[in-house]
Amino acid sequence: MRRVGHLWETVIARGNLVAAFHQAARGKRRKPAVRAFASDLDARLAAMRHELEAGTFETGRFTVFQVYDPKERTIHAPAFAEQVFHHALMNVCEPVLERRAVHHSYACRRGKGRLAAVAAARKAAAAHAWHLKLDIRKYFDSVPHGRLLDRLGRVFKDPAVTEWFGRVIRSHGGGAGRGLPIGSLTSQHLANFYLGALDQHCQRLPGVRAYVRYMDDFVCWADDKAALIAAGRSIAAFVEGTLGLDLKHPPRPQRSARGMDYLGERIFPGFSEPSRRSRVRYRRRLGLLAALHDARRISERETQERLTAATAFLLPTRSRRFRARVMERIRSAAIGHEPGEPGRQLEQQRDQRALREPQQQHARQHEQQQRLPSCPQLRPAVPEGAAKSPRGLNRPPSCSAGEIPAHEPTVGAPGAGSPAEAVSKAPGAPISARPLPPSTRPVPPAPERFPHAPRS
Repeated sequence: MRRVGHLWETVIARGNLVAAFHQAARGKRRKPAVRAFASDLDARLAAMRHELEAGTFETGRFTVFQVYDPKERTIHAPAFAEQVFHHALMNVCEPVLERRAVHHSYACRRGKGRLAAVAAARKAAAAHAWHLKLDIRKYFDSVPHGRLLDRLGRVFKDPAVTEWFGRVIRSHGGGAGRGLPIGSLTSQHLANFYLGALDQHCQRLPGVRAYVRYMDDFVCWADDKAALIAAGRSIAAFVEGTLGLDLKHPPRPQRSARGMDYLGERIFPGFSEPSRRSRVRYRRRLGLLAALHDARRISERETQERLTAATAFLLPTRSRRFRARVMERIRSAAIGHEPGEPGRQLEQQRDQRALREPQQQHARQHEQQQRLPSCPQLRPAVPEGAAKSPRGLNRPPSCSAGEIPAHEPTVGAPGAGSPAEAVSKAPGAPISARPLPPSTRPVPPAPERFPHAPRS
């Protein structure tokens, strides 16, 4: 493929610098450095362009800090002005590097990503019986500057572009000639570009039927174990001799049916589960959220937002039961809380109220009639074998208006009721014996309150 030139004028054009500023400031508008740069944007962009043309723009000013999730790493965040320059440079050069990438490379590319790599790995595991998973030992800290710049010179023929790529690359490493800073935009694309030769080498190997790479983690699939053993030897020699890197583990082919830990998931043929490390990480994160919420150090809204972000990583996998167990184990006011049912709660409160306790009346509201609680013992006796009326599955049986008048507060003894009325509700009863509608049914006399007490 031919080299590309005449890009530097597009890199330092004002429209490209303005777009680069907005890209670098995304999500950081409240930071003091971003606000200071945006306060006099036109003058600062004009000064940056003048410094880039004169070759006096300063690179290599990093803010260094440590992160420990998912593992310990040293992050080198460049100054905001350099971040703007990185975006301006990659806006023009990224499409050129994209045209030289293979289809099965999924890191730092638009339309790709981790989920696409996991989906491709599941599909390959279902189609092939053996896999060979490999990765590079301390990849970002081991990239040789000289070999990377030589490969960039085969792509770009604009001397200004290659010169500034060299300045950005050599600004990290302490003079050792190796390493790319984690946390820089250019590092992601250049690290992915450097392993493009490995992609082409692996896909040309005999017996390799499928291939997936996400940055320095790559997997080969085949139907024959012997083919993967030979491929592993060839890959190890290419990585060490041509790229100047080392593999973390020696090549060992494994059966696809046994599963493979890849990108935080356990890949099986056709599906995936959270890996052991992802499960431990999820438990720890939820435990920390519960402790912070109980100590009132974070609000309920922030707790729910962090919980959603932590759970989103596990949603594409088979993890519903695992997440339910973790939620049940780590219970707090904001975690594992289910929405209530206002209607059902009001009904339970009504059932717990005393029988003759009057309800609260609102102003300018008619007096409400008293409602009886659920009372299965007040239902009329139904003969054995008679059909029962259908009732809700989740609601307890309650007394109907036909069984006890709504205006009659007197409560009869258990089992009281008219046998004729019960027989009339049985299937096959004559029409004349059936009860009248509630509007025309005669009101029966109230039963005696104390049937066994002597009359005065």
